[in-house]
Amino acid sequence: MRDIFEEIFANEPLEPMEAARRAMRPALRRRFYDRAKAERNSDGFAILLDDKPVRTPARRTLAAPSAALAEALVGEWHAQENVIDPATMPLTRLANTIIDGVAQTPLPVAEEVTQYLRSDLLFYRAEGPRGLVERQEQQWDPVLAWARDALGARFILATGVMFVDQPQEAVARAKAVIPSDAWRLGAVSSITTLTGSALLALALLRGRIAVEEAWAAAHVDEDWNMDFWGRDARALERRAYRFAEMQAAADVLRLAPAV
Repeated sequence: MRDIFEEIFANEPLEPMEAARRAMRPALRRRFYDRAKAERNSDGFAILLDDKPVRTPARRTLAAPSAALAEALVGEWHAQENVIDPATMPLTRLANTIIDGVAQTPLPVAEEVTQYLRSDLLFYRAEGPRGLVERQEQQWDPVLAWARDALGARFILATGVMFVDQPQEAVARAKAVIPSDAWRLGAVSSITTLTGSALLALALLRGRIAVEEAWAAAHVDEDWNMDFWGRDARALERRAYRFAEMQAAADVLRLAPAV
């Protein structure tokens, strides 16, 4: 099990574009198991293939903190047919990252999310055209209002790309919402990097917005350009790959227990 699993996932790239390119290569490992299931043990709810525990690339047990999340992971393994395609297993990839990375060094991960709070996507507004400005206002202002009213975090907006230093109190208040448990922290980190916005990630964490709303808000500028210049099939394929990552992170927020 060790060599097989590490061959599949150990070299899985972090950058989604490279992941997509590798996933398109024909040399995918054939499915080698008949059954996948979850079983409770000392690590949580472990994923078993033909009653053998699955290991992460760092040789830790692939185990979820809740039965519901474990069943979602099992679903990805069940869905593999003739071959095992990591590109179709975003939740398993995220679980590997959380177990092998976030759980071992949570403080740097939380600090990275905090850095986004100092230069969040939602702070920087277009000068024009008016239609784009209005779209940004419609999809971004409600999240900023939520941060102000629910968190007491008042951020400063800017026009263009010139950096604006945010009030330390606002950053501190929003930072206090970043979860400390590895699973939800890992999900928030993933959503932050996928969207370019820690505020969108925190709003999704707190149930203020749905995953589809957060994704749309993160792509206001891109959608505006597509409306004018047309849609690029390759760009849409990359976007679909990243949205699967986003959905996996949202599933973790929904299914992992709050600590």
